[in-house]
Amino acid sequence: MDPIITPQFIGLGLLLSLFFSEALGLAAGGMVVPGYMALMIHHPSRIAGTLLAALATFGLIRLLSNFMLIYGRRRTVLTILIGFISGWATRQLFQAPITELQMDFQAVGYIIPGLIAIWMERQGVNKTVCTMIMTAVLVKMMMIIFYGGDLSL
Repeated sequence: MDPIITPQFIGLGLLLSLFFSEALGLAAGGMVVPGYMALMIHHPSRIAGTLLAALATFGLIRLLSNFMLIYGRRRTVLTILIGFISGWATRQLFQAPITELQMDFQAVGYIIPGLIAIWMERQGVNKTVCTMIMTAVLVKMMMIIFYGGDLSL
């Protein structure tokens, strides 16, 4: 990731996340998530790894909720913590190339899977994933327009 362009992706992602949240009532998986996903849009296997970690986190929180009382701040912290562990697990499991194609299923960031899982719980998996992908694509398209196609990523 280019350290000069990265903050602009994150900032534009924040702006579009706020717009989608206010105008449509849909969250894109956390305010910073679309910017990071837009940065990784040319690595679809990393996005798939992130979604895999988020779904694992979502499922584990749902399972734990059957046996424990998890609400409010405790649920948020536990979700982010399990998301962190899920993201770490993708880094450990998928370090080596799987095939000749060198698919890299490592999660993006450390807290991104947890943030996505929080919103999967709140508004549903389909709405969260669709809004996240749509917002990330818009961020990437706007950055391409702003930079005239020269992002040098």
